[in-house]
Amino acid sequence: MKSYKPLWILMLIIATSNVWAYGSSSSSKKACNKPKFSEFVPANNAEVSAKSAFSFVASANTNPESIIVMIKDRPVAVTVKPINQGFQVTGTLPETLKGNFARISISADGPSQCKGSDGWLVKIIE
Repeated sequence: MKSYKPLWILMLIIATSNVWAYGSSSSSKKACNKPKFSEFVPANNAEVSAKSAFSFVASANTNPESIIVMIKDRPVAVTVKPINQGFQVTGTLPETLKGNFARISISADGPSQCKGSDGWLVKIIE
């Protein structure tokens, strides 16, 4: 009497590999189009004084009302102006920052609540 065990194992392997080939349901979800940030002024690691102006450009897919700028874990007021390739964001460094490095952190929402974040470092001179 012949054994059919190897045949059943082979059929099981073929059946499961076909199921795995289609991937999970997460591949059918929309791709997240995160906001992007560029044109940071002053440049990364630049030396600036307290109360200096800073600016950056947020991509066109950014929700302008969702832009949050934090410096040393404190929110900073910014002005958002529409431009051709997105939004020009400007603000002023707090006067309390002196003789320190400070990270200007940005976060914002894009389409479908995709969140984007970025930032850069500046050195505050006295």
